[in-house]
Amino acid sequence: MPSRLATAAGLRAINAEAGERFYDVPDDAVADEETARHAFASTGPVIDVQTHFMAAHCVRAGGPANMEAMYRALMPDWWRELDDLTTLSLDDYIRNVFLETETAVAVLTSGPGLDDSRNLFNHDIGATRALIDRFGGTGRLLNHCVVHADQPQEIEAMEYWRDTFKPVGWKVYTPGRVTADADGNFQFAHGWMLDDERFGLPFLERARNLGVPLICAHKGISLAVDNGSPRDIGPAAKAFPDLAFVVYHSGYELPWSAPAEGPFTEETAHLGINRLIASARAAGIGKGGNIFPELGTTWFSVIRRPEEAAHILGKLIAWFGEDNVIWGSDSAWYGSAQPLVDAFRVFQIPDWMCDRFGYAKLTDQVRNKIAGENAARVYGIDLPEAAARAQADDLAWARALLADYRANGFPALD
Repeated sequence: MPSRLATAAGLRAINAEAGERFYDVPDDAVADEETARHAFASTGPVIDVQTHFMAAHCVRAGGPANMEAMYRALMPDWWRELDDLTTLSLDDYIRNVFLETETAVAVLTSGPGLDDSRNLFNHDIGATRALIDRFGGTGRLLNHCVVHADQPQEIEAMEYWRDTFKPVGWKVYTPGRVTADADGNFQFAHGWMLDDERFGLPFLERARNLGVPLICAHKGISLAVDNGSPRDIGPAAKAFPDLAFVVYHSGYELPWSAPAEGPFTEETAHLGINRLIASARAAGIGKGGNIFPELGTTWFSVIRRPEEAAHILGKLIAWFGEDNVIWGSDSAWYGSAQPLVDAFRVFQIPDWMCDRFGYAKLTDQVRNKIAGENAARVYGIDLPEAAARAQADDLAWARALLADYRANGFPALD
């Protein structure tokens, strides 16, 4: 597991730079392992609903070549988790998601794409879950199936995918598929929206009819393209109250694509995460509704900008409720998520922000809901069983799986 002394030192440096104790880390945690362990101690199981790796075909095709550069631009100066990543393969995944992180249950997903540059195809995802079931026991890994709603053959294939790969939910990318221009810069093409009559509504009807009612939609982190906006989440959730909509990234846009996150105001309702709140508000969906904001990469992106982090958590909880915000990391894109989990466990919203913006203070109860309890409810996970498994797990299964993969590879992923 990554050094908690380093995490403590990094978080205290962020506090010093911000001039505010956003991360409640004691002085001695930078030098004493026991103090650091106590400061970051788990108070409940972690369920990570967004994890990734690259299959061999993606590595051979070059994958998203500038992904590492993007994450290095976002990470704090003291972040070292990218230093020993190699190919972002299953090897890195097993080590970073299971061996070096306290995650009890992970959900494996993939980015979009129709060619070999895609991270994982649905058969890759299903095969990985079957492999981990064999080594680690059923329940350690759940999986999505990715659907491109603009492709009729994929809408037709959803029934086969349901029966064969048993997805816990459908992952969709409304910004479209990632392409590169002549200069190698990313851009999105073939976008669609959840509430459009041509692609979105038929997809949602299909999901409902197939009895897999969890829609996991990538919203935000889209270069601020229109199809990446969560403006369709409210209408879709209102039209399909029997479906649950997990909004991956919560509509957050990276700092070079949008202004910094602040409070929700009428003047800023068209920006970033505020777009999700505005869409839900217009549809009359608030606390306890069928919209569930998710924190993967969003939390990573603002960990070194804690005032933004406070606004994000504060307004998501204020609008959607403490029972609806869900933890995800996007690991293993930037290594182990354990430093992110640790930072979340000690993060607090300052009193002045609570007083000025009406945010609630973060408590261990709220953090536990976000870190695991909410996902357990939405993804159908037996939380007591997951917690007991995590507490008793010596991770010998993960070490055996890793040794097997290094020795033999996993041909089903090629």
